Amino acid sequence: MIRNFKIPLCHKLLWVLIMSFSVFFETQAQLAAGPMIGAVDFKEVKIWLQTQSEKYVYIKYRPKGSTDRYLETQTVLTNKEKAFTAILVADKVEPGTEYEYEISVSGEPVISDISYIFKTQKHWQYRTNPPEFSFLTGSCVYVNDSITDRPGKPYGGDVKIFNSMAKHNADFMLWLGDNTYYREVDWNTRTGMLYRNSHTRRLPEMQALLSKMAHYAIWDDHDFGPNNSDRSFWNKKLSREVFTYFWANPSYGLSDNEGITSMFTWNDVDVFLLDNRYFRSPNERKSGDRTVLGKTQLEWLKDALASSSASFKIVAMGGQLLNDAGQFEMYSNYGFDGERKEIIEYIQNEGINGVVFLNGDRHHTELSAIKEEGKPAIYDLTVSPLTSGSHASDEVNSLRVDGTFVAEQNYAEIFIKGENRKKRYMEVLVYDKNGKLIWKQRLQP
Repeated sequence: MIRNFKIPLCHKLLWVLIMSFSVFFETQAQLAAGPMIGAVDFKEVKIWLQTQSEKYVYIKYRPKGSTDRYLETQTVLTNKEKAFTAILVADKVEPGTEYEYEISVSGEPVISDISYIFKTQKHWQYRTNPPEFSFLTGSCVYVNDSITDRPGKPYGGDVKIFNSMAKHNADFMLWLGDNTYYREVDWNTRTGMLYRNSHTRRLPEMQALLSKMAHYAIWDDHDFGPNNSDRSFWNKKLSREVFTYFWANPSYGLSDNEGITSMFTWNDVDVFLLDNRYFRSPNERKSGDRTVLGKTQLEWLKDALASSSASFKIVAMGGQLLNDAGQFEMYSNYGFDGERKEIIEYIQNEGINGVVFLNGDRHHTELSAIKEEGKPAIYDLTVSPLTSGSHASDEVNSLRVDGTFVAEQNYAEIFIKGENRKKRYMEVLVYDKNGKLIWKQRLQP
């Protein structure tokens, strides 16, 4: 005789809990890193993520607080060749709208204690004064990896700086190069490059920052190739390819898939993302041209600056432009001073106001400025390092603004303020790794 056994209610509840936790850990494990909000515009938002293995992924989204049917991005199958990364595009969005979104990995939602939100740019033109906004910036992210690190004291510092950064309500983060550090075992192969970028991007302390605001990036030598690398780096095409897997920039390169040059606009500010490695002459070559940007990129920059009507023109580039000390990888060294002076004189002669160069590389922070009577001011803000080693310097930079030198882990938040386009100003705040304010400066265009 078959008996009908009743399962006690407590056992049923236990079973439901077990299944719920199983789904939670399974879906959490399917994401190796991210999500990271990439380029944000009026009608498109890019979202990057990385899975642990080959998975079908897509994102569904709708205006925050809405009960409308979810909209969906395209579905992408992640694969080993691209380190299981995907860039998904939300292309059914409207300007100035906040969206909530969910991630689907092989048909299962990713469960997280973080509310996934993105916001499109506001269409303010011909309607209101430009909105005030802020962004974070910094450079030099060395994440320790004992297997391949140099012997002795670890070069990477405290990674809790990313927890401090995630507390800010900034609109985007601008990464200024050396965003990861290739080791000798990395830069010759696809496997090595994918591993190094993945190792950095999967840092647990970085995840909240990645999902909270938009992210844009340039590179410098260490995330391009070997130390002090230049256009002679034989594997630079693969390096560029890998960069496009891990950063959801608006575009990559001006033409012919060369370099990573790009730009974007945020409210009334234009941001030019330059490439100081792909076209760079070797430091020690004694003959031939002496260029950091290359002719095509340099002429594009000149044209773009002259054409820009932005309140501020922010030029992001891996190395310092203004510093006149003539040491290390700055523009005034290795015979590149001619191109440096050409850029400075062009800005001054054309009367281009509001030009601010942003860079990293130096393992210290400082603000430099050129202010000459009857000519537009030019600023150069170096923000470094985020987690790599820092050091003091005895170099004599005659253009350094007093009180702005910082020789410890730090980052900056930059505010664009002012009630209308004619009264805009930039406020720069530099913080230590714990989020404590170090210094503050106000820049006029």
